[in-house]
Amino acid sequence: MGTYINKGNNAFRNIVRQAYVDKTSLIPLINATIDTESRYSCVTRCRRFGKSMAAKMLCAYYDKSCSSRELFRGLKAEQDSSFETYLNQYSVLYLDVTSFTARPELRRNIVWAMQDKIICELKEAFPDVKYRENSDLMDVLSAIYHGTGERFFFIIDEWDAICREFPERQKMKGDPDTVAPTILDEYVMLLRRLFKTQDSDEIFAGAYLTGILPIKKYNTESALNNFREYSMIYPGSMATSLGFTHEEVEKLCEKHGMDIQDMERWYDGYRIGEASHIFNPYSVMRAIEDRRFRSFWTTTGAYDSVITYIQMNFEGLKDDIIRMLAGERVYVNTSKFQNDMRIVRSKNDVLTVLIHLGYLAYDEDKRQCYVPNKEVADEFLNAVEDTSWTRLVDAITASQNLLESTIAGNEQAVARAIDVAHDEHTSILSYNDENSLACVLTVAYIWARNEYIIHREYATGKGYADLVMIPRRNVAKPALVIELKFNHTADTAIDQIKRKEYPAKIAEYTGDLLLVGINYDKETKQHACKIERMVKA
Repeated sequence: MGTYINKGNNAFRNIVRQAYVDKTSLIPLINATIDTESRYSCVTRCRRFGKSMAAKMLCAYYDKSCSSRELFRGLKAEQDSSFETYLNQYSVLYLDVTSFTARPELRRNIVWAMQDKIICELKEAFPDVKYRENSDLMDVLSAIYHGTGERFFFIIDEWDAICREFPERQKMKGDPDTVAPTILDEYVMLLRRLFKTQDSDEIFAGAYLTGILPIKKYNTESALNNFREYSMIYPGSMATSLGFTHEEVEKLCEKHGMDIQDMERWYDGYRIGEASHIFNPYSVMRAIEDRRFRSFWTTTGAYDSVITYIQMNFEGLKDDIIRMLAGERVYVNTSKFQNDMRIVRSKNDVLTVLIHLGYLAYDEDKRQCYVPNKEVADEFLNAVEDTSWTRLVDAITASQNLLESTIAGNEQAVARAIDVAHDEHTSILSYNDENSLACVLTVAYIWARNEYIIHREYATGKGYADLVMIPRRNVAKPALVIELKFNHTADTAIDQIKRKEYPAKIAEYTGDLLLVGINYDKETKQHACKIERMVKA
């Protein structure tokens, strides 16, 4: 067994020894592409979404140097008709690009070094083949195929690490006066040489790339347009192949005595294609191991990038971030992004990068993005606090004071705080109806999301309450029913809450209730507030 060719199945064996969630349904999907026009797949997800585990699983399945049948016994892939056909049938080339980007001494010659390491191992594995001098990797693979008939399945894990980590203008080592291609250019040329030449389809039964970013675009066309891409934005048939589904997490929670609602709050929220509840698998498993819920994301290059992106001076970007942290969704056009983290030309590009990094989730049907869960929201706030942007930090402080004033029944303080929030966020929307007022209130109560589940347009049986805030478990605070009026009175709002019996609908959730009526007067441009407390008998 080698480092780059036929690594064997030990890595996957170590995975299934633990509490393995069966994601082998990916195997029949890849099997269906073998020796077809769709044989080249690029599956991209944000970090810690199980990309490397899936790659190791495929390596164990296809690698002909070992027998992996017992590792898959009882798993989903074994039930598919294609399982026996391709089990341990190919020489597998396995390249983890981060194993090279992590070595500073190789960085200037990284593309050459990757080829050299693989070539050396291939020549050791196939010593009887005649190789030409100065052969590149594709020449060597071609010689092996034509000399022995050996065919390969190529797996490249974190294929885009070079794209993410190398500056656009860094040159290959050589004559400083010579105009040389960038490292990124050299890398893309290598991939094109491997997968878009005359012998590619004969040599490779298939290829599987993983990464964070889809394949880089040059102008409007992908450099490797023969790859089928399955991303966070357009996952296709791979929607549930990475990440945990709601059903999978429910079973884990039942088995380990964990609370499914807390799992949902912390790690759910990604909508990937038709799959509306996808959890971050790394965080779910860490929560089970540690018996506690918290953020398991670490400060990485992605985190540093977020700080850079949210400070970019694109019109409306910071307003959109505030809205999303408050639970709102915003429109995003993902189609113009060049799949290059250094080519960011608009607010839409920033939001698209954040979707690929996992800091935002994406609803393909509505073309909207949003903050998926508490874990991401907490890390997002950490990133904001590490910037020079004080606006959101001030908004959160004001929001804490607003909630305290509301619970204390300080009507004048609440009205003044909403006046300020209105003045701060008029750029977000036109302020001319109760829906607009609800948007501003959602932003104004942004901090309350830590202690409350906030519902917009909450169905009550006799209508819809504008905002309902239900305290989370173990939070000893009253629920809030908030009704909003435009050019009426705060008393009118309170009367509507009582007339339509909004409190009865949420009585099952809480004890004490606060009825909050808020009105905006268009003439005076001021808010009025009325608060009444209902104590459960």
